[in-house]
Amino acid sequence: MPSPPAPAPPPALTQAGHALASPRTYTDETHLHDALTLLRHQAPVHHVDAPGYHPFWAVTRHTDILTIERDHTLWLNAPRPVLRTTALDHALHTRRQQGKALTSIVHLDEPHHRPLRAVAADWFRPHAMRTLHTRIRDLARRHVDLMAQHGTTCDFARQIAAHYPLYVILTLLGLPESDFPRMLHLTQQLFGHDDDETGRGTGTPRDHTGVLEDLFAYFHHLTATRRAHPTTDLASRIANARIDGRLLDDNTAASYYILIATAGHDTTSSTIAGGLEALIRHPGQLHRLRQDPALLPSAVEEMIRWVSPVKAFMRTAAADTHVRGVRIGQGESVLLSYPSANRDEDVFDEPFRFDVGREPNRHLAFGFGVHFCLGAALARMEVSALFAELLPRLARVELDGEPAWTATTFVGGLKRLPIRYSLT
Repeated sequence: MPSPPAPAPPPALTQAGHALASPRTYTDETHLHDALTLLRHQAPVHHVDAPGYHPFWAVTRHTDILTIERDHTLWLNAPRPVLRTTALDHALHTRRQQGKALTSIVHLDEPHHRPLRAVAADWFRPHAMRTLHTRIRDLARRHVDLMAQHGTTCDFARQIAAHYPLYVILTLLGLPESDFPRMLHLTQQLFGHDDDETGRGTGTPRDHTGVLEDLFAYFHHLTATRRAHPTTDLASRIANARIDGRLLDDNTAASYYILIATAGHDTTSSTIAGGLEALIRHPGQLHRLRQDPALLPSAVEEMIRWVSPVKAFMRTAAADTHVRGVRIGQGESVLLSYPSANRDEDVFDEPFRFDVGREPNRHLAFGFGVHFCLGAALARMEVSALFAELLPRLARVELDGEPAWTATTFVGGLKRLPIRYSLT
């Protein structure tokens, strides 16, 4: 006799699960964390069948996400590394069949992931970052000076946080400064394609693939240029790298550039803007940090935890398995919710308290295991350098309007942060 069907989940849980598939959820921090808290407490492994998406399991507890991240042979990035609509999945599948797909380390598993990651890994290790320290501090000072030039008001997210990390990462790649505005525009269109203000056109799959085509065209040209005229920058390292004696194909090289130029920029800009917003909303913590600059390293980690700029990655089960006693079948996908993991009450003392001295801080904002963020050391250095320049000169700061967040289910944060301030 067949087993009776499983009872339907309560409507509140269904709504919370659907919220994770809605880009608009991430524009409302209260709504987002209400949904995530409900899922963590009542259904930490929850099946989501949201309209317009292939079904997936939402995993919201820190320990479960950590376990999945650790087992990269059971839990695969391919073929679904990111939550996308079925329409966009279909459009990107078509591009893959045409040989035009992104093939970055985010999309790959072993045995292809490790050798490709090694191409640029040395450029992002802490010892390599130390050689960039002076340049990063100079760029941080330059952008704080820009705040002074703006007078007493600016949109910190748009005018400072969006530009400073872009200058860092594109300088590392070796791109000409004249191309920086174009890269910023394309980056915002790529990650903000679900947002009415930052996306291209109306956010259709064709609009999204059009952004990819523009990025591929730019970076295919860069690859050809660096192969013809090698330099000492990271772009030349990627263009001329060989795996098993062969140069990277043009799409793989372009995908590498796209990953570094976009993810290396947008995540850090979101952390910087969100970090300042957190300090403004928690003036006691701002005062504490100004009084004790030695707290800056722990404050940076807290900003990263607080913002969690990467909202989710997906993994697909290579075999039948269980998570927290829930059966996940081979080929089924899980969504790893990093904002939820980073507010998990089982791991963080008072997780909704912003604490610049939080220790320990076992956040998962950079992921874990073999897919740990390649640019983590650079991101930490950038955030630290900016606030090391800003805080000693910041006599006063307050909100000068309502902040606004980008609509996304992948990477994002504040797109507007109007502030009023005085600098010394």
